[in-house]
Amino acid sequence: MERNLLWWQKGIVYQIYPRSFQDSDRDGIGDLAGILRRLNYVADLGVDAIWLSPVYPSPMADFGYDVADYVDIHPIFGTMADFERLLDEIHRRGLKLIIDLVPNHSSSEHAWFKESRSSRDNSKRDWYIWRDPAPDGGPPNNWLSFFGGPAWTQDEATGQYYLHQFVKEQPELNFRHPEVLPAMLDIMRFWMDKGVDGFRIDVIWLMAKDEALRDEPANANWDGVNPHESLLHIHTQNLPEVHGLIRAMRQVIDEYDERVMIGEIYLPNEQLATYYGEDGDECHLPFNFQLIDVEWDAQVVGQAIEAYEACLPQGAWPNWVLGNHDRPRVSTRAGADQARVAKMLLLTLRGTPTIYYGDEIGMENVDVPPEYVQDPPAVLQPEIAHAIGRDPVRTPMQWDASQYAGFTTAADGPWLPLADDYETVNVAKEREDPHSMLAMVRLLVHLRRAEPALHGGSYTAVTSNVDEVLAYVRRHAAGDSFLIVLNFGDENQELDLNAIEGLATIVLSTNMDRAGRVDLASLYLLGNEGLILRLSG
Repeated sequence: MERNLLWWQKGIVYQIYPRSFQDSDRDGIGDLAGILRRLNYVADLGVDAIWLSPVYPSPMADFGYDVADYVDIHPIFGTMADFERLLDEIHRRGLKLIIDLVPNHSSSEHAWFKESRSSRDNSKRDWYIWRDPAPDGGPPNNWLSFFGGPAWTQDEATGQYYLHQFVKEQPELNFRHPEVLPAMLDIMRFWMDKGVDGFRIDVIWLMAKDEALRDEPANANWDGVNPHESLLHIHTQNLPEVHGLIRAMRQVIDEYDERVMIGEIYLPNEQLATYYGEDGDECHLPFNFQLIDVEWDAQVVGQAIEAYEACLPQGAWPNWVLGNHDRPRVSTRAGADQARVAKMLLLTLRGTPTIYYGDEIGMENVDVPPEYVQDPPAVLQPEIAHAIGRDPVRTPMQWDASQYAGFTTAADGPWLPLADDYETVNVAKEREDPHSMLAMVRLLVHLRRAEPALHGGSYTAVTSNVDEVLAYVRRHAAGDSFLIVLNFGDENQELDLNAIEGLATIVLSTNMDRAGRVDLASLYLLGNEGLILRLSG
C-alpha cells in the first residue's frame, strides 16, 4: 500500500468507443482524427490513460471485434499515420494509450481464416476449430453463441463446422495449435514497438475450449430470457489451460517497460482472482465488473466491496468499472439522482478506476428505435433486444447543443440516434456550470490524483447507523486520511460516526454546495448526497 505505484495503479483509465466519440470527415462515424481533436478535453479531465476500442480493419459484423487485420487501421477510422500521430499526441500530453486486443476470434475475412476454410489440408486449417457434423448432420455439440443460436456454422465447401461463440463472422482461433499463440504474441510486439502502453484483452477467459468438445449441461437456474444462459458453460469458459496462454502474453508484456495487461473476465470473485496468476504473472488487472452488475443498494455494494477485497491475492492491485460499451450506463442503471454518488464511489475506492466516455456528463441509455438497431445480438434476437442490445450505450458523445450534438456535420447525421436530452446534457453546457456533473467529476479526479490516500491508500469500511448509507475511510502514511459517506437513498439522514477519531472537514459534496468542519456525531446527509471529508488529528 505504501510502495511507489506504477502509472496504471495510480491512474484513471478513460474508455473511448471510437465510432461514437467525434467524427472528423462527415461520414457520421467517429474516427482517429476526431479523437485527436478532442484530446485536450480528455487531458483536462485529469485521467491518465485512454483505452481505445478496436480500430482494426473489419467488416464490422461486430463493430470491430471481428478483426480482419491485426496490424493495420480501418479506413473508417483513418490510417496508420493517423494512429501514430494520435499516439504521439497522447504521449505529449503525458497520457498513456491502451488498445483492444481480440485474440479469441478473428473475422471470417481475415487472411488466416480464408486459408483455413480453403481446404481441409491447408496448413492453417487447424488454426481454427473445425469438426465434422454430428451423426444427424447437425452441429458437433450443443454449444451456444452469446448472440443466439448454435456456436457452429457449417462450411459448404469442406462440409465441416467451425466454432464461433459470437456471430458466424467471428470464427474462433485454436490456441492448441502450436503456431497460433506465437502469431498473437508477435502482434502484441508490433503494437508495443509502436509505443502502445498496454492492452485490454477481449474475452480473455474464453480462449481455451474443451479439447473433446463435450456437450455443456443445462442450467437449472436459467431465467428463460437469454438462451445462451440456458447452459452452464463449463467447456467453453474459464478452462485451466487458459492461464498458460495468459502467462505467455504477460511474458511478452514484461519484455517492455511499464506496460499493462487488462483482461475482460466475467466471473465470480474467487475465479476472477486466479487471473492475477499464482505469482502475479498473469493479468495486471482482471477487470472487476461488480459495480456494473450489483444491485444498487448501500449494504449490497458494501458487501461486494468487502468480498472482492477479501479475494485478492497478496500484492494484487484492485480495479473498478462503472460502465462500458457492453452494459447499461450508470445514470440509467442507478438513476440520474444516484449517478453522482456512483461517480464518487468509483473515484474514491481502492484500485484503478475506469470511466466510460460520456458518463462524466451523465449520459444515459438512448432508446434506439427498431429500424435503427445495429448491434448483432439485438438484430439476431429482436424479441429480447431490450435486454441484450448494446446500441443504447454506444450513442454519440454529446459535445454541445448544436445539430447532432457537435459529434458530426454529416448530412445524414450520426450512425446511431442521439439522446433526446443532448441540448441540456452536453460538455459545453456543463463546462459553464460550476455545479454540473462534469465539474464534479473533474474535481473528484484531481482530488484523487493529488491525495496519496485516495489513489494509493488502504480501504476500511465504517459502520453506519443508517442502512442506506455506505461509509469508508481511505488512509495513507504519506498524507491525510479521508472519510467517504454516500447516501444511496433519497431521504435525508443524520449519521452518528463519532467512533472515528479526529476532526472532519468537508472537501467535496456531490451537490458541490457544502464545505467546512462538521461534527461526526451528528453528520447531516441529504438524500442522494455523497461527501468526502478530510480527517485530521
